[in-house]
Amino acid sequence: MLQLINLSKDFAGTPLFTTISWHLKKGERVALVGENGAGKSTLMKIIAGLTEPTSGEIQFARGAKASYLPQDGIVTAGQSLFHEARAALSELLAMEEELHRIGLDLERLPHDSPEHDQILGRYGELQEQFRHGGGYTMEAEIGTVLKGLGFVQSDWHRDCGEFSGGWQMRIALARLLLQKPDVLLLDEPTNHLDIEARNWLEEYLCAYPGSVILVSHDRFFMDSVCSRIAEVWNHTLTDYHCRYSTYLNQREERVTALRNAKRIQDDEIEKTEDFIRRFRYQANKASQVQSRVKQLEKVERIVLPPERKRIRFQFPDAPKSGKNVVELKGLTRSFGDHIVLNRIDLTVEKGERVALVGHNGAGKSTLMAVLAGGEVQGGERILGHNVSMDYFAQDQANVLEQSRSAYDELYADAPYAMVPRLRDILGAFLFSGDDIHKPVSVLSGGERNRLALAKMLLRQSNLLLMDEPTNHLDLNSKEVLLDALKGFDGTVVFVSHDRYFVNALATRIVEVEGGSVENYFGDYEYYLGKKAGVQVATGSTVSSSGSPASAAVGDAAPEPLPPLTKDLRLKDREEEKRRKREDQSRQKRMGEIEGLIASVEKELVRLEQEMNAPGFFDDPERGVQGGERHAGLNGQLEKLYGEWEELSG
Repeated sequence: MLQLINLSKDFAGTPLFTTISWHLKKGERVALVGENGAGKSTLMKIIAGLTEPTSGEIQFARGAKASYLPQDGIVTAGQSLFHEARAALSELLAMEEELHRIGLDLERLPHDSPEHDQILGRYGELQEQFRHGGGYTMEAEIGTVLKGLGFVQSDWHRDCGEFSGGWQMRIALARLLLQKPDVLLLDEPTNHLDIEARNWLEEYLCAYPGSVILVSHDRFFMDSVCSRIAEVWNHTLTDYHCRYSTYLNQREERVTALRNAKRIQDDEIEKTEDFIRRFRYQANKASQVQSRVKQLEKVERIVLPPERKRIRFQFPDAPKSGKNVVELKGLTRSFGDHIVLNRIDLTVEKGERVALVGHNGAGKSTLMAVLAGGEVQGGERILGHNVSMDYFAQDQANVLEQSRSAYDELYADAPYAMVPRLRDILGAFLFSGDDIHKPVSVLSGGERNRLALAKMLLRQSNLLLMDEPTNHLDLNSKEVLLDALKGFDGTVVFVSHDRYFVNALATRIVEVEGGSVENYFGDYEYYLGKKAGVQVATGSTVSSSGSPASAAVGDAAPEPLPPLTKDLRLKDREEEKRRKREDQSRQKRMGEIEGLIASVEKELVRLEQEMNAPGFFDDPERGVQGGERHAGLNGQLEKLYGEWEELSG
């Protein structure tokens, strides 16, 4: 599908990668990994034809195409979301237009016209291409992709210019997926996706018929999608035919072996150079000295780049708090007529690490703001004894002092004992070299968020409320933050779309959905298992009060319900039953329609075979009847696909 031959790229004389030879097979899904600045995005742009290599060449299979999704910067406006997505199917749209034009020509031409048979043959050939390319299902495919990426049907008719930056990138991703290029190049495709959209994209890419190369800082996503890792390191590209989790171990083994080989080589070189120095001027050793000089010239030196410094960070000791850190009772939060949180009850206890999950717009950030003391319309929020809270909001970067440098902004809040480590902390959050002296006013949005997060980690508190702290962090920075939070002796409530991070940190999952909350006392895998109806083993159960209590290892924790009133429970159950009945009825009807579509398509193929047979149009009446029958079957197909699309939406 794709081959790189002796590919090199330099910037101002400094090599990024050198003489890379690499190939990609059809259907392979490869994760491109490496440290920041190693050249991952540059390599993808070279493959996409957006950047020229310094030397070498790229070869694609005959007719193959590659399409590239950058990390950000794509903005679309001027037409509706649906039409913008539909425009990605330009080849099918051109075929559709030509079919319509030929259909009009066939209606105009007499059946005994010399051109009639030729045009009809073209019509049949084009119709087969249109069907094979998914022309009759393209509306449904557009709906599936838009829905999977988090757009609701009411969004379809909105102008693209109304959507924010993150949603703009979802639009760009939708267009790219609908184009179905032979090689799909995705640079951080999950940056702007919530968990539901990431789950959908995983399934879509796993079934994608072409090849995929992606860069991602989501370990869970890479493990689920990619079975091959290509690492940009030491100016070359190294393959690991395994999942990302296995790659980490294999890479460590490889780098250790390389270090050992370099140590042995350095020892041998030192001995050889020492021999040359000692005997260079002795005539009886001249031939041996010359032999060793030539030997040294032939040695291919092993070069290792500087090892990245491993940053470890510890929070200041958390002040002791009471057992109940924060409690919500019958709390309601609404925006106008829209109720986001409806009389919810929630207790967060000392030492818990609670992850809030739910689709975009479900109310996770609203709940986080309420926990931090934000405005409510009913109920109460009770802060526990001696609770010292720190809140990282999505717009936390707005509170930074614009005139200070990144270093000075961190220094302003740092305890005296932390001052010697400020540069290390800034490095952990991707500030290096002169970046630490940049004024806050010139930092990008991502840089400001990282600085605000680093600043928060210096302050002494016992309750951390963190809304998407993993945004704009690379894998190494996430590990630094994760290790620090695991060692934190206070309480953490957080929102993150990084499922590895959630699974590694959370001791309880709180799902926010439909104005209520539901508790799952376990990690993210436990939560997924319970949602899927799987019996999940855990080391804890739930007491009647709703708090975790010890249990024997291997016991299954019952799924606790939020303390709702009896009436609300009955209402919820009835609503759930109604939804299930409607869904079953919808699925049944979709199955019936799919059967009808298959039957009509089969009849259409049979009719086209008859119409293409020699002599079919010798009888004008039979030709007219065949054309009418053909048009009628196509009309049936359009109606069936329209109904199927409406049901699937």
